[in-house]
Amino acid sequence: MALVQNKKIHFNYEILEQYEAGIELFGSEVKSLRAGHGSLEGSHVTVRGGEAYLIGATIQPYQVNNITKGYDATRNRRLLLTKEEIATLATQESKKGLTIVPVTVYNKARKLKVEIAVVRGKKTYDKRESIKKREADRDVMRDIKNTR
Repeated sequence: MALVQNKKIHFNYEILEQYEAGIELFGSEVKSLRAGHGSLEGSHVTVRGGEAYLIGATIQPYQVNNITKGYDATRNRRLLLTKEEIATLATQESKKGLTIVPVTVYNKARKLKVEIAVVRGKKTYDKRESIKKREADRDVMRDIKNTR
């Protein structure tokens, strides 16, 4: 079950590889994400110093009146990956035209996991093709529904 999703990933990017990573959070951030108070829009993953970080993700405080002083909703959060996965992500990140973005945050056995993907940006004509395909599928489904 997805707690927070980046809904525009499939429209804006072509997904090449996907990984599952743990995320280092405060307790109040975990509660906030389980309540659905987060956003992955505009966030990305970078690899620095042998560690992967989630940058630009917004996690609002769980209780606004009960937060610690200096709480930053968009702080950098460390991702928990194996050394081999971090090494492959670092090489993928260094290639031109590729970026690493979070797709979704979800529960897995009482732990929060982040699904990240290595992606390549779509061109505008690819986006137009996606829109045409989506509209054609809707028309087909509408016709099937009306014929019953």
